[in-house]
Amino acid sequence: MCRWLAYSGSPVLIEDLLLKPQHSLIDQSLHAQLGAETTNGDGFGIGWYGGGGTPGIFHSVEPAWNDRNLRDLSAHIRSPLVFAHIRASSGSPVQQTNCHPFRHGRWLWMHNGVIRDFHEVERDLVLAVEHPIQMTVATTDGEWVWAFRYSSEGRSRSLFYSTDVSTLRAQHPDNPVLHQLSAETRIVVSEPLGDLAGAWNEVPESSCGVIQQGQDELRPFTPRPAS
Repeated sequence: MCRWLAYSGSPVLIEDLLLKPQHSLIDQSLHAQLGAETTNGDGFGIGWYGGGGTPGIFHSVEPAWNDRNLRDLSAHIRSPLVFAHIRASSGSPVQQTNCHPFRHGRWLWMHNGVIRDFHEVERDLVLAVEHPIQMTVATTDGEWVWAFRYSSEGRSRSLFYSTDVSTLRAQHPDNPVLHQLSAETRIVVSEPLGDLAGAWNEVPESSCGVIQQGQDELRPFTPRPAS
């Protein structure tokens, strides 16, 4: 099962998210604790928002723990909004076009898990949709979901979101990292990045979250058949 991270908050070096935490995403690529597989070595991708009109992306089919370009780039890119995805293929080819996150205009998208029995609906889906939003080089369920704005009931593992920074500062006044982050900083991860007490909260099953300025929202989520 893929491992991933989404960050929103004070601009940080990407290496501070991917490499430096105790149980970083790079560590998870070799030593996942909550995924279906311990090792996730079928490529990776990062996406970030900076000064350009669209987010930057970098994909590779190298195992994340073994890619020197990733280590070099992450030490030089600072961003307030970052997506990172470590891929574990469910049977589709290991190629760059299958690596998340996917980009369309100003949007980035990634997911974890597989869509159950996708092969049974893939042909009807392709024939039914008139305006794909991305070139149709897809060979995975995730790419078709992104390319055609299609939603289906998926199967995924737990996610975790970070406790608000002001609460963590009060609980851990001597932690210097917390004083470098704005109150709006949030991280959503497939596995906690460390063992700081009170820092991580599990997302309830069948839920969706909205991270925004001010109060974030956590809502129940129930897929509905297309009309």
